[in-house]
Amino acid sequence: MVKPGLPKLIATDLDGTLVRSDDTVSAYTHEVLGRVRAAGIRVVGATGRGPRLTTLTRNDIRDADFLVMAQGGWVLDQAESTYLQQSRLPGAMLERVLTELEAEVGELSVMVEALEHDDSPLWGDYDPTWRYPVTVERRSRAECCTSDVIKAFARSFAYDVDELLAVARRIVPPEVASVTQAGLNYVEICPANVDKGTGLAVVAQAVGVDPADVLVFGDMPNDLPMFAWAGWSRVAVGNAHAELRAVADEVTLTNDEDGVAVYLDRLLSR
Repeated sequence: MVKPGLPKLIATDLDGTLVRSDDTVSAYTHEVLGRVRAAGIRVVGATGRGPRLTTLTRNDIRDADFLVMAQGGWVLDQAESTYLQQSRLPGAMLERVLTELEAEVGELSVMVEALEHDDSPLWGDYDPTWRYPVTVERRSRAECCTSDVIKAFARSFAYDVDELLAVARRIVPPEVASVTQAGLNYVEICPANVDKGTGLAVVAQAVGVDPADVLVFGDMPNDLPMFAWAGWSRVAVGNAHAELRAVADEVTLTNDEDGVAVYLDRLLSR
């Protein structure tokens, strides 16, 4: 039973929010999340990471009841080890989006996430600006678009990521694909009508929690949909993108200062 005055569910982004700049999660953060769960509050990891990074994600948020992954397209019930949702973007739709974007901004560097097993490779052309260890299987654009994909990453050689996202938001119809960015200098192209808000809605329906009882934490534009959906409070970390800070109810410390854990520790101590 959750104490009065506390949320019934908390959802947090990982990279840049819960995870520090050195790609670790502090022992303090793990300890606080354990107390959150012990207090009867459900814990959800909401991340842009695809299912190929499930093991890493589980290690970074050990107390999560659910994982909302791939920008909301994949929803994993940890207790049952089953997916409540597995969304894919048709290859033809991806090809259309890339063609229309390149007509506007010029050549793009593209990598495609199509496989779901742990540590599976991305497809396309390896880009040296990618900051995480990754295996890229070289495939032509046509080969990347022959099957349904989980999502794709596109980087412009002429536009910065916020400029590219603004163009994508303008020219990509929502019924074709969802577009966002998560701080990797890439625009992410995901299935239509998929975002962290829709992914959290799947979790909330499964456990019978109202959005008004959900507290969320984030740092980047890909967190905007869950900030719009959740109602208990929307908290940005101190290092958050200006677009997210503008719609946050509160701002906590940075990810490197364990801002999420500090906020939750104080919340539990009330």
